Amino acid sequence: MGRATDRRRVLRIDLDAADGRAAVRRPDTLSVEEPLEIRVGPAGPGRRKPLAVTMRTPGDDLDLAIGFLLTEGLIRSTDDVLTAQLCSGAETPNTYNVVDVVLAPGVPEPSTDPSRNFYTTSSCGVCGKASIDAVRTRSLFPVAGDPLVVPATLLAELPDRLRAAQHAFDRTGGLHAAGLFTPAGELVTLREDVGRHNAVDKVIGWAVRERHLPLTGHLLLVSGRASFELTQKAWMAGLPLLAAVSAPSTLAVELAEEAGMTLVGFLRGRTMNVYAGPQRITVEQPT
Repeated sequence: MGRATDRRRVLRIDLDAADGRAAVRRPDTLSVEEPLEIRVGPAGPGRRKPLAVTMRTPGDDLDLAIGFLLTEGLIRSTDDVLTAQLCSGAETPNTYNVVDVVLAPGVPEPSTDPSRNFYTTSSCGVCGKASIDAVRTRSLFPVAGDPLVVPATLLAELPDRLRAAQHAFDRTGGLHAAGLFTPAGELVTLREDVGRHNAVDKVIGWAVRERHLPLTGHLLLVSGRASFELTQKAWMAGLPLLAAVSAPSTLAVELAEEAGMTLVGFLRGRTMNVYAGPQRITVEQPT
């Protein structure tokens, strides 16, 4: 099994070092980034077809694969997956960088049309798609009527709770996080990854396997920006609220408005911007 972190010796330069040693060699902890190939197909003999390759931090790979299939609209629930397992790859030593997903009987095999390229990097989950229409997957779960309401004071506390649970980030400083919260601010589950979209897929894949979809009445907090792809993934899981510590994009805001989602950006300290669905955020006026 691959590791989430690794150690390397580096030259540490500190021009203001108190002991006058401006350059010293020391070990440093890095986030691991490795490719994961997702193979999908029906049961039976023979190798299933490669569908996607994503650059990710090893760990929770089955959740990542299942979450990816759900958020791309290729499966509808955990019942659509017969088995999912890590398989040996071609590397030596074996790093188990392949997930083999066997679809349940009657579930259509995904198209491998080259115009809908599923190669992804750790920074972009939809690079290579033929057009925006190709990624505007429709959710099975309407969220516009979700009655979730969250006080702004509670929302302001969540980044600190997310950060406190980021154990790998403490050692590397190089991982994104996605955290699923209840309306009371309880952290349900958290995943870290070098790719922000992978972290979200890992959370959603966990929810698929645990049969928690749709994620009605929950909110998702991400440690980076709120992109179109993350907004789409949240919608596909039935999440009524997506919050981010950084900026959203115009397409993310447009999609949130279309879906009836609440989208919060720049959630830092006691300030935030609500870009869509402000009815779900309550603000107590000072007396």
